Amino acid sequence: MSNAPRDPRARRNWGDDDSATPILHVDMDSFFAQVEMLEDPSLRGRPLIVGGTGNRGVVTSATYEVRELGVRAGMPTARARALCPQATVVPSSRGAYQRWSRRVMGILADVTPAVEQVSIDEAFMDVGGARLRLGGATSIARLLRERIRQETGLPASVGVACNKSVAKIASSHAKPDGMLLVPASATTDFLHGLPVGALWGVGGRTEEVLTREGIVTVGDLARTPMVRLVRVLGSAHAHHLHDLSMGVDPRPVRSGREDKSVGTERTFEEDVRSREDLEHFVLDASHSCVRRLRRAGMVGRTVVLKMRSGDFHTITRSLTLREPTDVGRVVAQAARTLLDREAIPATGVRLLGVRVEGLSSREDGVLVALDEDGRPLAAERAMDEIAARFGPGALRPATLVDPSSARARTESRSGASSH
Repeated sequence: MSNAPRDPRARRNWGDDDSATPILHVDMDSFFAQVEMLEDPSLRGRPLIVGGTGNRGVVTSATYEVRELGVRAGMPTARARALCPQATVVPSSRGAYQRWSRRVMGILADVTPAVEQVSIDEAFMDVGGARLRLGGATSIARLLRERIRQETGLPASVGVACNKSVAKIASSHAKPDGMLLVPASATTDFLHGLPVGALWGVGGRTEEVLTREGIVTVGDLARTPMVRLVRVLGSAHAHHLHDLSMGVDPRPVRSGREDKSVGTERTFEEDVRSREDLEHFVLDASHSCVRRLRRAGMVGRTVVLKMRSGDFHTITRSLTLREPTDVGRVVAQAARTLLDREAIPATGVRLLGVRVEGLSSREDGVLVALDEDGRPLAAERAMDEIAARFGPGALRPATLVDPSSARARTESRSGASSH
């Protein structure tokens, strides 16, 4: 769910010259909410919020009539309910989103291999090589939107432009369920009337800094002397954003983009003060991360712990391993070491996360210590096979098993066999 600024006054027609606009940005509209309606047709036609349903839940997606009331991604669900009390709130269905995402990305790959997926519901495409076969960029964009709608039932918006940055901004202004072409000759005219926050790379804090300097629109940024921008933003950021404000973005569409990290985090229903409970989560999250690494054939070198206190103070701590790994107990030990170094905040822990960074392909070769015991990895791979057949809860590390649940299951099996 994108929160990118959209200027309602921005023009929606900049001409039809797509001869120098080979870059498409395909962005699915309210993707999670639309998938929920496909999975449960009874939700269709109703205002819908997707996200955590507990006291600490946050919004991940919402239908457009809900967004018009001020609901945004990352907003506490309680606040979203207050803004739109008539909305139905449903929890996220991660597995379903992945399935539908693969179908959409498969359609894009049918058109060109030059597809760069940047999130579960958006991708860049370079259709320069497909134009002789399928027509101009706008014709290809229409074809994609029709195929996605026909084959999945999902709406998609597409931005067509000369480069990635402008195409991404164009798709946000094409929403919902539309297409916007920005001819190469109209690039700066299109950009300069937009709020500066519309630029890809201007986050909330950067926008605040620029606004304090009187830089409100992209045009203001383009006209600001570089010496002043460097003083405000630093050299690298200033030059990058100035280029984007002038419609300059040389970044190519990179197919086969690899994830830079995998992570798991949880916002607790109540602030946690028990170190034992936090250690339990760290172990569970570590094994969740490495399962994803093994599925992708990747290993990671750096383990990161993220902790947010009840008063919203956030810290991140990292530890680099001697050798990259995809073994759960190794990641868990590193994450536990990081946790042990930190005092539990007086206000408790609101959010805790474990992330593995510095990823590389296992096929590229992995450094192995001379004294390394290969049995833990073999055991965890065997667990992966069992989980694939019987579900993720079928087999877990013993310390993650709830003793009361285990006793209940044992008693249930004993009772069943006595009849």
